[in-house]
Amino acid sequence: QVQLEESGGGLVQAGDSLRLTCTPSERTFNRRAMGWFRQAPGRDREFVAAIDWKGISTLYDDSVKGRFTISRDNAENTVSLQMNNLKPEDTAIYYCAAPRFPNGLGSHRASQYSYWGQGTQVTVSS
Repeated sequence: QVQLEESGGGLVQAGDSLRLTCTPSERTFNRRAMGWFRQAPGRDREFVAAIDWKGISTLYDDSVKGRFTISRDNAENTVSLQMNNLKPEDTAIYYCAAPRFPNGLGSHRASQYSYWGQGTQVTVSS
């Protein structure tokens, strides 16, 4: 069973930074696009960022552009989400996700992802 493990969440103040990391249990995931999503209480899961398998092409939701950066280290088999200038509205459980098939450019659609982590809580106080 493939697993995606997120780490790096926590409680911070507005304006602070956090770095989330996703580590797949299989090295074959370094050939797949990866995505980050988040879900706040009472809200649907929403797209945050995605990156292609080469780490060249990225996508961001407008709400995080200029503040969040997605990157990957295929040698280390990790995908990271650097979050700067955090706001209270960024409070949510953050999930990393991977599609079923390798290659690809990444997508903002949750339906394009087959594998999901358990999530890591990010709480931003005002």
